[in-house]
Amino acid sequence: MTALVDRPELRLFLALGIGLLVGVERERSKGEGPSRGAAGLRTFALLGLVGGGAGLSGQPLLVAVSGLFVAAAAVASYMRTRVSDPGLTTEVAMFATFLLGVITATRPQGAVAAGVVMAVLLAARTPLQRLVKEVLSDRELRDGLAFAIAALVVLPLLPDRAVDPLGVLNPFALWRLAVVMMGLSAAGYMAQRLAGSRRGLILAGLAGGFVSSTATIAAMGRRARETPAVARQAASAGVASMLTSILYLCLLLAALRPQVLLLVGVPLAVSAACLLTYAMAGVRRDAPPDAPAPAGRAFDPRAVALFVGLVAGFTLISQGLEHWLGDSGVLAGAAATGLADAHAAALSMANMAAAGALSDRTAALGVLIALVANMLVKAPTAWILGGRDYGLRVSLGAVLLAASAFGAAVFTGLVHP
Repeated sequence: MTALVDRPELRLFLALGIGLLVGVERERSKGEGPSRGAAGLRTFALLGLVGGGAGLSGQPLLVAVSGLFVAAAAVASYMRTRVSDPGLTTEVAMFATFLLGVITATRPQGAVAAGVVMAVLLAARTPLQRLVKEVLSDRELRDGLAFAIAALVVLPLLPDRAVDPLGVLNPFALWRLAVVMMGLSAAGYMAQRLAGSRRGLILAGLAGGFVSSTATIAAMGRRARETPAVARQAASAGVASMLTSILYLCLLLAALRPQVLLLVGVPLAVSAACLLTYAMAGVRRDAPPDAPAPAGRAFDPRAVALFVGLVAGFTLISQGLEHWLGDSGVLAGAAATGLADAHAAALSMANMAAAGALSDRTAALGVLIALVANMLVKAPTAWILGGRDYGLRVSLGAVLLAASAFGAAVFTGLVHP
């Protein structure tokens, strides 16, 4: 794309290409006969070319005059087709194509991306209309708007710094965690509706573990409380998120301090194998048929608030323990930090080992302790948000992880009983 920025003639052809891309879709949609649409492949190609030429000229007056001409052509197109097609899609696309042609003179990458997205939106008219009118319920639409407000409006406005006396409660970080949980809950909900209870939830759980296994367990807990019939599958998805979380932890350690990963690799591999067996057993046993689930809520704001409150509370506890123990309690500090975030604690240990402030063996033990301590958060989260059946199954998975990891650590000599 650098060549497109350096050579004006190529940027002009790029503007033409955007017009052709949009024009292909409009040509297929304008119909036949006297009532056909006014703009098709050639018109849109010329609009892109005109926009590109005006932008490359560097004359604002020429761009303005060209824009007025395109606006007049769009008005004429609407007047011609307003009876048979009262929509404004073609007319707006005409002006957008011209505008993207102008933008290619200075920002070709952005113009190309926007042109592709516009062509996809135009081509996806039927499935998008079906999604909005037939698939999505009013409640789901409201939940989607609430998520957009939380992620795109509220989150950027929050201060990205600690605001409490202990210096640990960051409003931006906590709200970002709430947004993550909303997204994971919505992803699990959509996966369950599209792929069925068994496959949909387990796939959402596996993907969610790369973001936050604790948030995934909280989101699946809300799903289990809302639909008790899928509590077993939701619990298996929560356990599966622990599995991918371990995989993610291994990747982080491999990138930062491979020596630590070699020492703790066997306990992590054993615990991952146990979790995989446990999760798959929960999916296969008494699984309901994979039929799309009925419409419900993508996420529950009360459950999100409760989850963020739990994380904030455990964060305060962990920071208090670190202050109380002082610098000598490195491993206890890893356990305290692991209550809030096992990955953060593990990376802290690996960083100290890489800097020579800690031996690899002690760092590996700290990673293991942080991982086990993190289970103390997952169990109450599952019980509080998911109910008794869900909480029991996820807690058993957490105990299985902790016991298998600790047992393997004793067997390999990392931990001396």
